[in-house]
Formats: sequence, C-alpha cells, structure tokens
Amino acid sequence: MTLDKILAIANKPGLFKLVNPSRSGYIVESLLDNKRTFIKIDKTQSLLSDISMYTLEGEVPLSDVFDKIFDKENGNETSISPNASKDDLEEYLFSILPNYDEDRVYTSDIKKLLRWYNLLLSVGAFDAQKASKDEEE
Repeated sequence: MTLDKILAIANKPGLFKLVNPSRSGYIVESLLDNKRTFIKIDKTQSLLSDISMYTLEGEVPLSDVFDKIFDKENGNETSISPNASKDDLEEYLFSILPNYDEDRVYTSDIKKLLRWYNLLLSVGAFDAQKASKDEEE
C-alpha cells in the first residue's frame, strides 16, 4: 500500500484506501473498519501523497515525515500519544523535523500526523513502503 492510494476525507475519522475511482466519485474502504462506501469527488478529499508539512525552508512530503517517525520509533507506534499536551507534541515534532514552521503547523496537524502514522502502521502500510524503497536502492 502506498500513500498515493490513501485518502483523508474531511469530517470523517481515520483514513481511506482508494478502491475504485470513477468519473463522479470514489469507492473507498475505511482503514478503521474495512467498510466500503462511495464518496463524490469534491475538495474534501486529499491523497496523503499530496500532503506536505511546512518547514522554514519549504515543504516536506508527508511520506518523508512518516519515514522519520518510523526511524525514530524503530518501526513501532509513536512514543507519544496524539492527545498529549501542546508542548509535548511540539517537542516531539521538533525531534523528528527540527525545522518545522511553528507558525503554520498547528497542534491539530501534529495530532492528525500521529494518528495517521499509528493507523497506517497498524495496517502494515510501512512494511510495503519500506520494501519498495529497498528495491529501488
């Protein structure tokens, strides 16, 4: 599973795997409960491969941020809860992305990042991602 097949949908919890795109929408499968549903194409969906985090020098793709978390945590869940305090969340993000832009990355973004990472880890997304990177090298 790669991030170009994973969607975040506004006002829906969790992440969704793109099963079948069509002209008017997508059939998606929830990574939380594996239920399939149809959603219309509009601006409320974002592919994870299109999302970046702001840094002082520019933007870093979300996949690179996930890789940094994966390396820091040795392939385990995050050592900090997404519900931790604002200061703890910011300190954690500084440990993996020291140049992130504090003015443009909000606490809610950090919480979402950690939730998404833990969810993707639980469904084995990083195993496939790491394997494909190893093959490229």
